Amino acid sequence: MLFRSSGTAISPRTLKAYRWAVNRYLTYASTQAVNLLRASSSDGVRFVRTVEAAGLSASSTRVQLAGVRLFYAALRWADATQAAPFNDVKPVREKTAAWDKRSPYTHDEVQALLEHADARMQALILLCAHGGLRISEALAVRRADINLDGRELTVRHGKGGKQRRVVIGETLIRALNRLPEQSGSLIGGSYPAAIERLRRLCLRAGVAYRGYHALRHYAGTRLTREGSSLDDVARHLGHSVLETARIYAKWSDDSLRRRVGQW
Repeated sequence: MLFRSSGTAISPRTLKAYRWAVNRYLTYASTQAVNLLRASSSDGVRFVRTVEAAGLSASSTRVQLAGVRLFYAALRWADATQAAPFNDVKPVREKTAAWDKRSPYTHDEVQALLEHADARMQALILLCAHGGLRISEALAVRRADINLDGRELTVRHGKGGKQRRVVIGETLIRALNRLPEQSGSLIGGSYPAAIERLRRLCLRAGVAYRGYHALRHYAGTRLTREGSSLDDVARHLGHSVLETARIYAKWSDDSLRRRVGQW
């Protein structure tokens, strides 16, 4: 309700992310005895540094910041407070090169996750690791989006609202067929719930948690390693700019390792 009263138009997906951010902040404020209506910029800085220390990426941290900033904008709009603890807070600039961030899961790690997952999580993992879908796209897949004869599925609302068709293989098809028939999305559930399920699965499988995007990176890296062109990789993953697919070539290139290994 606070978000709606702020007068800012927010998509359902973004609204979920903002609610997650605010719930996280409210929990933090409760444990750290922060007075919500009198919070200072120091409180804002400490919360953001806590978020960063938990391992969230710079982009996820920015989402957290946007959510709590809008939360306080709504409170000010309602004349509940004049506090603006996050207005001048910025995430720590990330110094890691793009190809070193969220490195892909290895093939063995993906197999370990599949072995320890139930049918629903197996399908979700394969939608990202084989289909190359973003987590938001995977959670939204419906039975009607799958064309078994054509061995493809349609992503209705990809990044930027774009629609695309994705080629799917036998392993993913079998996983999708194991899911029960339902009118809504095949996987369902919220983004925060999906994150928590993957964290628990990684713990059971003994795999370091690197988020769902690292599964998508696995798809791009595997395609590149198996000889696919950058154009094919970009088309499969829905990249609008071909240059973006070059990151997978860096992860899949073992030539430098082989050369130095012979020294």
